[in-house]
Amino acid sequence: MTTTHDTNNGVYDPVPENNASKLIPDQSVLGEPEPWESWETSLCLWSIGIGIAALIILGILVDWFLLPG
Repeated sequence: MTTTHDTNNGVYDPVPENNASKLIPDQSVLGEPEPWESWETSLCLWSIGIGIAALIILGILVDWFLLPG
């Protein structure tokens, strides 16, 4: 349950919940997937992969050039 905060007197008022708890089991809370969902997932996975590769390469470069040894 989420609440709102009234800054004048510090009272928390409950916000009414949505109808997610009243859905039948076959209905999804999120609705239908977006048409670009597969492209977006692929983009996120490529971004994570490039970030991990960059961390590995930068770690090797720091080891070679900056750390004593």
